[in-house]
Order: sequence, then C-alpha cells, then structure tokens
Amino acid sequence: QVQLVESGGGLVQAGGSLRLSCVVSRRTLRSYAMGWFRQAPGKEREFVARITWSLGSTDYADSMKGRFTISRDYAKNTVYLQMNSLKPEDTAVYYCASDPAPVAGTANYWGQGTQVTVSS
Repeated sequence: QVQLVESGGGLVQAGGSLRLSCVVSRRTLRSYAMGWFRQAPGKEREFVARITWSLGSTDYADSMKGRFTISRDYAKNTVYLQMNSLKPEDTAVYYCASDPAPVAGTANYWGQGTQVTVSS
C-alpha cells in the first residue's frame, strides 16, 4: 500500500513562509503525478498544485500562482510545496495526494494532512 507522509506544517505570521514535504513510501507504485490540496474549516477541499514525476511539469490554482511552488526530488520520492507570502486565508489542513484530479478533487492516495496556520 502506498503511504504519503506530510510534514512541515505549523504556525507562521502573515507574510512568512513554510515548506511542506511529502514522502511517498512505495517507489514501485509511483504515480504519474503528485499534488497538494487544502481544506479550511467549514470549506470544501480545494486544489493547490500538481507536478509530474517524470518531467516536473506543474500547474497551480490561480490564487496560489506566484506565491506557492511545487517541486519534487525523484531520488528521494519526495514532493515539496514552498509557500511564500502567506496570508491568513491560507490557513488550512494541507494534504498530499497521488495522481490528483484537480477539477474532481480526487486522488488515488492521500496523506494524513498537515496543519498550516497563518496568523494576522
């Protein structure tokens, strides 16, 4: 079974930065792409960013472009989400996902989530 383990969440002031990491446990079951979603209290889960393993092609939700950067380390089976210029509205649980479908909001596998809290 594929396991996705996130880390790097925490409390940060507005304007600050955080880097989330997601380690994929089963290399033999590597997916086509990895991504991040987030879910704020009382809101639906929303797509954040996606990256393909092979070419590193990326796409982002419009509200994250220019502030968030997704990357991957192929050798370490790890995907990162660098978040800069954080805003209080970025507060959410961030989930790593395998083979994410941005529009449908689905994925083959999910991590347990990591809390990001941005204070004003």
